[in-house]
Amino acid sequence: MDKIKLITLITVLAMASSGLVSCGQGNGKDTSKAEKDTASSAAENTADSEALPDGGETSPAAGDLARSGEVRDISAMELVGEMKTGWNLGNSLDATGAPGNASEVNWGNPKTTKEMIDAVYNKGFDVIRIPVTWGGHVGDAPDYKIDDEWIARVQEVVNYAYDDGAYVIINSHHEEDWRIPDNEHIDAVDEKTAAIWKQVAERFKDYGDHLIFEGLNEPRVKGSPQEWNGGTEEGRRCVDRLNKTFLDTVRATGGNNEKRLLLMTTYASSSMSNVIKDTAIPEDDHIGFSIHAYTPYAFTYNANADWELFHWDDSHDGELVSLMTNLKENYLDKDIPVIITEYGAVNKDNNDEDRAKWVSSYIEYAELLGGIPCVWWDNGYYSSGNELFGIFDRNTCTWFTDTVTDAIIENAK
Repeated sequence: MDKIKLITLITVLAMASSGLVSCGQGNGKDTSKAEKDTASSAAENTADSEALPDGGETSPAAGDLARSGEVRDISAMELVGEMKTGWNLGNSLDATGAPGNASEVNWGNPKTTKEMIDAVYNKGFDVIRIPVTWGGHVGDAPDYKIDDEWIARVQEVVNYAYDDGAYVIINSHHEEDWRIPDNEHIDAVDEKTAAIWKQVAERFKDYGDHLIFEGLNEPRVKGSPQEWNGGTEEGRRCVDRLNKTFLDTVRATGGNNEKRLLLMTTYASSSMSNVIKDTAIPEDDHIGFSIHAYTPYAFTYNANADWELFHWDDSHDGELVSLMTNLKENYLDKDIPVIITEYGAVNKDNNDEDRAKWVSSYIEYAELLGGIPCVWWDNGYYSSGNELFGIFDRNTCTWFTDTVTDAIIENAK
């Protein structure tokens, strides 16, 4: 492959005034429906909610939130082939530790607004993944009823992206405390998983094929010796069971859910070859696989070891080639699409130039070896906090780093 060409840096200015976030247009994109509706959406957001005693907020009624659309008669591979590049609304609706809807802001990120999502979409991110922690917002067995205010709030945020025309992925996040994939817990876990997804599927039943469900996020036995090393055979069989339960539960709700794209995953959403090969692929024409790949770990995380990488050059491209080739051979060649629903590299002493080189290579190989859409993990933290994956400043509706962000957009096909 030809050497990665240099990235042209484009600085996009945005400003905040009078306490309201004002988001600029994207980098050369045609004016979208979201941009045309900016003024009206700001007014809608102001009227959307009322304060609750616990500091949370009410959300619009289900009827006001309802959306519909078409699930086209195309293959899962064709649908995923329409996607370019994505962004995660991390550490917001998946945050925990506070009662009710107040959990959304409990990890330091502001309440999600339409303006935020518009800014991300208008920049060029056409896939918006919305991680959601459901477990802390459900009642007791056997119904496990999801709190009305919580599912309404999730739907409100989903609509921000869906109304823009983005592909939207809803998943089930940070559930490891109860979703334990071992023989001791699996019966109860399976029952709760089915109950939650039945309610979510019914709620979003009429949405078109731009809405995607992702059943499990990094399912694993937390704290076990094999947590991040592929798990045990027992654990992998339990994940297979949960994938199948998720699939059967959603399909049984009928309507558009009969053909909606559903994402399965591996143990811990691992990209390791031995884990992928030992993960069952359910029989269904409208499934794909969600994989997480922070590759190579030495560059993407603070490893605090002498082998940690702070700079990027093509000497480590082989690890990216191996990753994408593995996904191609095990999924794409079998007509099973893959979305890398989490990837990214932390900010290490403002090494944005090196991160831009890395992400350019990462996305280029993902495209070259299979047309795999990649969804950047953004937890909102850029200069302080745990794991500095942030690229979008949700407080000012601007980009922490145009260097990295523009590299993502320019390399996504």
